[in-house]
Amino acid sequence: MFVFLELLCVQVVIVAIWRLLGLVRTDRIFSRQAFGWVDAIVAALGAGWLMFAGLSAWLVLAYADDPGTAMLLFALVIVGAVVTLLMVVMRALLHRATRLNTELEGVI
Repeated sequence: MFVFLELLCVQVVIVAIWRLLGLVRTDRIFSRQAFGWVDAIVAALGAGWLMFAGLSAWLVLAYADDPGTAMLLFALVIVGAVVTLLMVVMRALLHRATRLNTELEGVI
């Protein structure tokens, strides 16, 4: 079940990125439609990270006999958190760019 849910999160991210690339191609990336796809990416990354962090904590507490496994899982959890937080920052930048684009169109 865990693998199925993680793969579902990966598929959501892939589809959302594909749709965002389509918006870039048609020059509509600064639209309200892009926010929905970016929010889907953030939600999928967050859900996948939470599931992996929970599984990692359970594995470390229940089965880890050596520190190497715990350190590897901890590093993977940190990498997932960094990717998720980077996407949150990029989401904020898209909001800012869209607002500036709207203001610029109003001036022109």
